[in-house]
Amino acid sequence: MSKFSAKRVRPMVRSVIKTVGKPTARTFEGARALVRDPKSELFLLAITNMVGEATFYEGAYARDERFVQLIHKVTREDPEWMQRFVPWLRNDALMRSAAVVAAAEYLAAGGPHGRKVIDSAVARADEPAEILGYWTQFHGRKIPQPVKRGVADAVRRMYSEYAALKYDGVSRAWRMGDVIELTHPKPRDEKQSAVFRYLLDRRHHPEALEVPEALTMIRRRHDLEAIDKDERRAFLREQFAERTADGPAKQVRMDKDARREAMRSQGPELLKESGATWEWLSGWLPGGMDAEAWDSVIPSMGYMALLRNLRNFDEAGISPERARFVREVLAHPERVAKSRQFPYRFWSAYKNVPSLDWAPTLEKALELSVGNIPELPGRTLVLTDTSASMTSPVSRHSKVRHFEIAALFAAALAGKSKDVELVSFATESEMIPFRRRQSVLRTIERVESRIGVVGHGTRLGRAIKRWYDGHDRIVVFSDMQTADQVPELAGVSVFIFNTGGYRATPFAVGKAGHYEIGGFSDAAFRLMATLENFQNARWPF
Repeated sequence: MSKFSAKRVRPMVRSVIKTVGKPTARTFEGARALVRDPKSELFLLAITNMVGEATFYEGAYARDERFVQLIHKVTREDPEWMQRFVPWLRNDALMRSAAVVAAAEYLAAGGPHGRKVIDSAVARADEPAEILGYWTQFHGRKIPQPVKRGVADAVRRMYSEYAALKYDGVSRAWRMGDVIELTHPKPRDEKQSAVFRYLLDRRHHPEALEVPEALTMIRRRHDLEAIDKDERRAFLREQFAERTADGPAKQVRMDKDARREAMRSQGPELLKESGATWEWLSGWLPGGMDAEAWDSVIPSMGYMALLRNLRNFDEAGISPERARFVREVLAHPERVAKSRQFPYRFWSAYKNVPSLDWAPTLEKALELSVGNIPELPGRTLVLTDTSASMTSPVSRHSKVRHFEIAALFAAALAGKSKDVELVSFATESEMIPFRRRQSVLRTIERVESRIGVVGHGTRLGRAIKRWYDGHDRIVVFSDMQTADQVPELAGVSVFIFNTGGYRATPFAVGKAGHYEIGGFSDAAFRLMATLENFQNARWPF
C-alpha cells in the first residue's frame, strides 16, 4: 500500500469543485461517500442533466427536483454566480433544457436581474416558447414581468423569416405568434415587424393569410407550395439542371402562369432563398427524397443536418461532387467549432452509416471537437467505466450510452498523451491495447467490445489497486457509483470525469491534486488544462 501513501512534491493547486465534511453518505452501490458543496453539486448535475430523463440510479422526478432545489439554494446564496452560470450552461456546455430550467427557477427563487438571465438562456428561436411552456407548466399561467421581458428580448434577437419557417409548426403547443402576443417584443426594424405580423396572422387567421411584400423568403416559400404536387419534381429537376460551359443547361418550359415562369429564372439559389430545409423538401416532393433532391438541398443544409443524414446520402447515392462538399464541411475546423455539436454526435454518426467512406471525415471532425482536452506529460493511467449502469442511454431519444461518452473522452485523452495505460473496469478490469495517435473511433470500438467481459458491477477501488504503479496522474471516466472504497492517493493527481452527476461520490475532491469535472461537451476540460498548469482553477464562466 506504500505506493498509495507515498508523498510527492506538487504545488498546492485546488479545484473549484469540492466535497465537504466526512464520508456520511453512500453511493447507490453502497460504498461510503461524501457530498459536494451546493455549487459543485449543481454544476455537475446541470452539465449531465437532460431534464425529465431518468438515469440508471435516479428517477426523472427525483433528479429534476434535486436540480430545482439546488438552483434555489445557490440563487439565494450567490445570485451573481448563477447569472454567469446560466449563459455558460447554454452556450458552452450546450445544455438547452437545463439552461431553460436554470433560468426560470433562478427567477422563481427571487434572483435579481431575472430579465437578463432569462434572455441569456436562449440561443435558438424555438427556446423563447420553451421558457414560457416550462413556466406555465410548473408555476402557473401568471407570468412575471421579468420572464416576459427576458423572453421578449430573446424574441427580438432570434425571430426572423427563416426562424418563422423552421420553428412555427402548427403542431407545437406554443406557436411563435403566442409568444409575441404574450410578451409584446419591440421589433428591431420594419422587416422584423412584418415577421411579427405574419406570425400573428398565421396563428389567428390562417385562412386569410397574406404575406407582406417585405418578406421575400416567406413569399418564395408560399410560391413553391403553390406548385401543383404532380409538377414539383420536374420543377426541381429544372432548377438544378447540370451547368455546361456555356451556362445553365437548356430548360424545358412548362406552359404555366407567369409566376411560375418567373420562378424558373431564379436558378439554383431558389431553395436557399425560400428557407427550404431538407425536412420541408422531403414532405413537399412526391415520393420523398432521391439523389437529385439531396443534391439540390445539400449546399443549403446546416452542419447538424449534414451529420445526421449521412446514412440517407449513402442510401440515395448522392453525386461525388456533393459527397466531396459534405466531407469538406464536416471536417472544416471553423465549421466544427461553430456547429456546437457534442463530440458523441460524431461517434453516433459513425455507428449509423452503412459504409466506411465517411470514417476519415468523422474521425477528423471528432478530433477537432475535443480541442479542449490537454496533452498530458509523464505517465497517465486512464480508467473507463464499462459497468451496467454506464450502459444506460443519455436520454430516451438517444442511442448513445454513458459508457460511450466515457470511452470517447478516454480515447481522445489517451491519443493526445505520450505515455498512457488505458483500462476498462467494472467488477474486474483489463488493459486495452492501443497505439498513440491511433484512431479515436477505433479505440472507442475496443472499449465497447469489453462491455460485459469484465463484469457488470462497479469496483473502482479494485481497479486502482491493480493498475496504479507510480503514474503521474490517474484519470477516471465513470458515474462514480462504485461498490468498494477508493484507496487514499496522497500526492497523486487524480481527475474524476463524472458522467452521472449523482449526489454522492466515494472520492474526496477539492484538496490539492484531487479534481472533478464532467459533462457531455469538452468545455469542462478547460479546468483540467488549468490545473495541469499548476494554477488554481476558477469556474469556467
